[in-house]
Amino acid sequence: MAWKTYDLDRIAQKLVLDAKERDKDSLGQAFKMRVAVAYGLERFWGEHLRLQDKEPKKAKYWNETWNQLVAVMVKAGVKIPNDPVKAEDAKAVRAMAEKLWEIDIQDQRVAIAVLTQLCDCLVWWTQRYKKK
Repeated sequence: MAWKTYDLDRIAQKLVLDAKERDKDSLGQAFKMRVAVAYGLERFWGEHLRLQDKEPKKAKYWNETWNQLVAVMVKAGVKIPNDPVKAEDAKAVRAMAEKLWEIDIQDQRVAIAVLTQLCDCLVWWTQRYKKK
């Protein structure tokens, strides 16, 4: 299977510009997202839940990034679960995490590779638009 860009750079630019319009402080999340990729899909997905109450604009940025990953993966033929979940619903959080852990290992690797590239693009665009 050949590498396809799936417009990741364009998606990342839009995500960064949207975050910048909402809250310039959210831009620093791109760097945190890139680091979080190494911990796996379930941890990346769950980060928006941690931020939901304290920092909703940052949570929205994480969630929008996740939603874009899910959409790109559909184009790649890989289904990534994306159930709507509230942080306080431990049962739903647990169920969603289980679904992510149950993804075929090859599909997980592809999703991680795509998420890594998407986050690299986010970091690049953040560096271009973030004021010093």
